[in-house]
Amino acid sequence: MGIFSRRNDVINSDLSKMLGKAGDPEKLVRLIIQEMEDTLVEVRSTGVRSIARKKELQRGIADAQHEALDWESKAELALSKDREDLARGALAARQRALDRVPALERELKLIDEELAKLDSDTTKLRAKLADARSRQKSLSLRSQTSSSRLKVREQLDDRRVSDTLQKMDQFESHVERLEAQVDAYDLGQRTLADEIAALAPNNKIEDELAKLRAKLGKNTAPASSGTKE
Repeated sequence: MGIFSRRNDVINSDLSKMLGKAGDPEKLVRLIIQEMEDTLVEVRSTGVRSIARKKELQRGIADAQHEALDWESKAELALSKDREDLARGALAARQRALDRVPALERELKLIDEELAKLDSDTTKLRAKLADARSRQKSLSLRSQTSSSRLKVREQLDDRRVSDTLQKMDQFESHVERLEAQVDAYDLGQRTLADEIAALAPNNKIEDELAKLRAKLGKNTAPASSGTKE
């Protein structure tokens, strides 16, 4: 069974109140959209039938009026030939044609009124459908966001995650202690290669010093302060 019993129920429905009372708003809005789409198809079908009937009535009125003019012409012709009997019959036929017009016009007026209501209903229904679709997107997004937030909260409150992070901190501290022990072994340890490398003169400094002596006219290096005379 559908949510709405009549077309007017769909058009005049208060979507906010319905969703506020629903246990599962997302499911309800899907059902509402489906019924609105079905109702829109129904309204369109009714409109097509009404428009077809309107055209049929307009043709009927035009045909009756054309027929009345035709009989009037025939009555004039018959009277011009002194055939009053034929003229009388033609005028009677003309009147019968004209008598059909009022009934057709009354029905045409009702059809126009029905089409005006259908047009108004279609406009309202389209607006309701657009609102429902917008709410569906909003509810879907809120549902996804809430689910994601819930998963994050569950992870944050999970004792296993806290224990794992704590163990990782402990392991990192252990690694840092091992690295410190390794660095401590290097303190005061100078290899033979290090000792020999320290004896080698800094060639770049010596070259720069030689250039500076030449510039100042001092071609010989002064004796080292540690050399005995």
